[in-house]
Amino acid sequence: MRKKLIIGLFLIGFVFISGQSRKIDFEQYDLSNGMNVILHKDNSLPIVAITLTYHVGSKNEDPERTGFAHFFEHLMFEGSKHIERGQFDKLSQGAGGTNNASTSQDKTFYYQIFPSNQLELGLWMESERLLHLKIDSTGVETQRKVVKEERKQRYDNQPYGSLIEQTFKRAFTNHPYNWTPIGSAQYIDKATLNEFMDFYKKFYIPQNVTLSIAGDIDIAKTKELIKKYFEDIPKGKTEIKPITIIEPPLAGEVRDTVYDNIQLPLVLHAYRIPAQGTSDYYALDMLSTLLAQGQSSRLYKELVDKQQKAVFAGSFNFALEHPGLFITYGVTNVGVQGDQLEAAMQFEIDKVKKELISENEFQKLRNQTENDFVNSNSTMVGIAGSLANYHVYYGDANLINNEINRYMKVTREDIKKAANKYLNTDNRVVLYYLPKAAKKDKS
Repeated sequence: MRKKLIIGLFLIGFVFISGQSRKIDFEQYDLSNGMNVILHKDNSLPIVAITLTYHVGSKNEDPERTGFAHFFEHLMFEGSKHIERGQFDKLSQGAGGTNNASTSQDKTFYYQIFPSNQLELGLWMESERLLHLKIDSTGVETQRKVVKEERKQRYDNQPYGSLIEQTFKRAFTNHPYNWTPIGSAQYIDKATLNEFMDFYKKFYIPQNVTLSIAGDIDIAKTKELIKKYFEDIPKGKTEIKPITIIEPPLAGEVRDTVYDNIQLPLVLHAYRIPAQGTSDYYALDMLSTLLAQGQSSRLYKELVDKQQKAVFAGSFNFALEHPGLFITYGVTNVGVQGDQLEAAMQFEIDKVKKELISENEFQKLRNQTENDFVNSNSTMVGIAGSLANYHVYYGDANLINNEINRYMKVTREDIKKAANKYLNTDNRVVLYYLPKAAKKDKS
């Protein structure tokens, strides 16, 4: 049992960093084709995390072809010129590795974790699908079915599954954050093979990806391998233009009802907030922690424990490259009406707008923030991913070591000020999720 546990920890890149004082050293450079490379050496365990962050997400899609970025998250595992269909996962697993991927509004992220003696295999596999991805009718039709089924299972047929999708389409009307990465099954069905090929040629290019590696590596040898497998991949020929659309202010509360296959109503408030990395963002991020992290948080303690108006209450910063959302929500307790829960939620928001949080609560909040920052970089894949994110979104990979300073500069007054600036009724979407039976009763 212990042997299996140790092997499992190796495979997921589970390496805790003891304390914030440990600096994460790294080396960063560009290949001649524009690919950015970041390397972090840690020989504490014989594992290596290989990550590729492609700066393409759902916001880069054609409004009439939403879901393409997420579709490619699946298609990238179909095989390549030299990797037969269905063999990508088998190659990885056969070498003692594991892999996965994710898509957001702003990026598509791929990672593989291997025993460190399989680094070259991992690099070859990633170069293969960057240069020689297999895009044919068989793979596309296979993944059309997979993506549509995923949408049914995770969004359409799951209670509250459409919550984020329904929220974003009301919070943004002009900006491509209007839709979420899952996209439209209708548009995926309409897309042609050539359209998928064009998307690949435009976004899956060296100058649009950051290769970040962390773990048991020799820097010089790793550089040689990277040059061997990536240097000769040609630059993309199509210019990737930045998204410059600016969403106008909401200019008034947007309030709506969604009838879903649920038992208990849910109430959600979504406030527009600035992009990640801005000064107000850090104050709002800490406010979200204050309201909803753990059972001692304000929303949980007040709405769930004391008043028992909710079975669950939460808050989170939906941090994005462009302005995002600050979301608070609660699921009503049995017999509680949505407007009763909303009033209680509003009271807690008004409280942080009117009163400074106590010194004791603020110190606890600072401690939680430091702990979260350390834990976000407690694995090799976490470190590699963070280095890439800081480079892609902020232009400064070294924020992995000092972004915490930005949080620590936030004062109690900053939190109150940010709450008053952004958490206002004319800057929010309010959604009520109600059981479908309630719609029948209403009619």
